[in-house]
Formats: sequence, C-alpha cells, structure tokens
Amino acid sequence: MKFLLTVFLILFLPGQAIPVQPLEAVFEKESSIQLSNPHDLKLSPDGRYLMVSDVGHNRIAILDPDSLEFLGQFGADHQSGTHDIDFDDKGLAYVADTHNNRVTIYRMQDKHATLIAELSESLRGPEGVLAHPNGLIYVAGAWSGNIVAFDQGKKIRELVGLSSPHDIELAVSGDLWLADAGNDRILLLSPELVIKDELPREKYGFRGVRYLDMLEDGTLIAADKYTHSVKFIGADGTLRLQLGTGKASRGDYQFTTPEGVEVRGNQVWISDSGNDRIVRYLLR
Repeated sequence: MKFLLTVFLILFLPGQAIPVQPLEAVFEKESSIQLSNPHDLKLSPDGRYLMVSDVGHNRIAILDPDSLEFLGQFGADHQSGTHDIDFDDKGLAYVADTHNNRVTIYRMQDKHATLIAELSESLRGPEGVLAHPNGLIYVAGAWSGNIVAFDQGKKIRELVGLSSPHDIELAVSGDLWLADAGNDRILLLSPELVIKDELPREKYGFRGVRYLDMLEDGTLIAADKYTHSVKFIGADGTLRLQLGTGKASRGDYQFTTPEGVEVRGNQVWISDSGNDRIVRYLLR
C-alpha cells in the first residue's frame, strides 16, 4: 500500500496570504540487492543506469533506475571508500575514491569503465565531485577541509577553512551548492569559490548534512544524516517537505543516516545508508 506525505505551506505577504503548491512524496520502491553503506547517487547521462557509490564494497554499483535491480559494477579492484560520482558533458565519469585521496576518471562505454586519469592535488579524503558546465571539475576534500577547482587536470583555485565538506551540486544560477557537513550548513558559492549565501543550522536544524540535488523549480534537496531525514528547501528558503521522523528507523518514510539524493523530473532516489538500501519516491 502506498502512503502519501504532504506538506502545506503558506507564504505570508503584507495584507494577504498566498498558498504555495503543496509538495507531496509517494513511496514507490526500495532496493533488495546487497549494498554496504551506499552514499551518493547519479543517473548516467542517457538515464539508463543509476550509479550508486557503494562505500563498503569500494565500488560503483550500477542499478536499473526503475526496478532497482543490480546490473553491474566497476572500481572494486582499485577503489577504497567510494563516495561520489558525476559525469561531464563528454560522458567521462569522475569518482571520489576517498580513502585513496583522489578522484578517479573513467571513460564509459555502456556499463563498462576504463580508468584513464586521476585528480589528487591538495586533496585528502575527497567525498564530493562536480563536473561543472564551465568545464571545471570541483572536488570537496572532506579530510583536507577544502574545495579545489581543476582545469584540464590542474588545480587553479581553492577554498579552505571548511569542515568535512561533502557534496557539491550545480545551482540553477550556475553557482555551486556545498554541503559543509562539519559546520552543519549549506553554502552557495560562485564558480570562483566565493561564498555568496548560507543556509544555516539555526534555521534548518542541519546535523551532518551530506549529499544534495535540485528540482527544476530550484528546490534544494538535502540528505541530513544525523536527523535521519531528507529536507526539501524551496528557492524562497522555506522548508517545503521533510521525509524522515528525526529518529533512526526503517520504513516507507523513515531512514537511518541517509546520505545520497538523485532527481529526475518528479522522481527522487535516496540512499538510506544506515539501512543499506536505495528508496524511490514520486513527487507531485
């Protein structure tokens, strides 16, 4: 039986109240394959495959996004602590090979990956990677507390002074959203790595915010690990929806230390990391 979770929001303006369209999430499916602490998720550029950073198995697990069945894997023979994956406009895959202090770069042919290069300068424990449309590759070093921007494999700029930074995602504006996990906040950065805005712990109750994604309307989705929830924050800054009760559990709308998020249209996939599963929802 499917359940429906709805949050109704009212945006108050002087002299009037304007109802905002409710955001609803319907539980659809959960995976049954063996995963170990899955983290971030990414659909392949053609949408045929859901790539899962399967940390405990040191690999990218490849799932069918509809059935969530296992289709293949790569990296287990040379990665250690795999945390994130992204694709550039040429179809190259960039994988945060965390415990090896590098990002591995692969040429993809269907489900098959060939290792062709790596990025490692100024990085320790990279956990987030973004292939930006501007051609730069941005990497968050969780252990080094920094973000490094690479151009053609060379470091060209860096932001330091962060605390366990995790995911980097592209904002609608072309800026970067960064989960500054150790500081329990999300930052908006320019492509030049200048801080432009902050979503603070005090407003959103973040505790170890991890991986992110965006809806087409600018709503930011954040997996908030230690509140065992996934938060949907509208472009106007309102908390539109929260999945998860705040306590570690397992159920259609309950998680234990969720980490990863991926969106396609009105579908959302979430890594329920502490329960070693992937769950999918339909938004409407």
